[in-house]
Amino acid sequence: MIHPSWLHLVEPAIKRVGLTCLHLINFGFAFHLFKENVGGLCFMAGPSMLPTLDNSGELVLESILPHRLFPNQLGRGELITLTSPVDPSRIICKRVIGLPGDVICVDPTGLKAHSTEHVVIPKGHIWIAGDNAAWSKDSREYGPVSMALVRGRITARIYPFNRFTVFSKNATYIEQ
Repeated sequence: MIHPSWLHLVEPAIKRVGLTCLHLINFGFAFHLFKENVGGLCFMAGPSMLPTLDNSGELVLESILPHRLFPNQLGRGELITLTSPVDPSRIICKRVIGLPGDVICVDPTGLKAHSTEHVVIPKGHIWIAGDNAAWSKDSREYGPVSMALVRGRITARIYPFNRFTVFSKNATYIEQ
């Protein structure tokens, strides 16, 4: 215990430290709320999105708020983040291939299903795939994914700086 004669000397310091801690805690909460509801930087690593995202990892900008405001405006070709359908503790990155009502070839590569097998995407679901089919666990394995699992969109690669890229809807259509 501090002797009462010293209390008047240390009381302002204790109050300053207490206010500083309170400001740091408030900043931490604000940062967390911003990151979970608006967006922020994310580290993405793994082979499933090669060549779009590097296996060794890259820093990307995740945009959450637009998806929260307009959840039905996903587009084919967009890069999205979502809660993994097989491991809810993981956030994954995939490309949107099909939207509700689309008829999708389950696996055009023939690696995980016959290339003649097709599925109609049900309402409230999407079909997702990694850009590197040989190393991706995606809708070819677990089928259509609920749109409720979608967290946000990947809008840009920030780091490495020499590969800075703003991502757009990279869907290509084959004219018949």
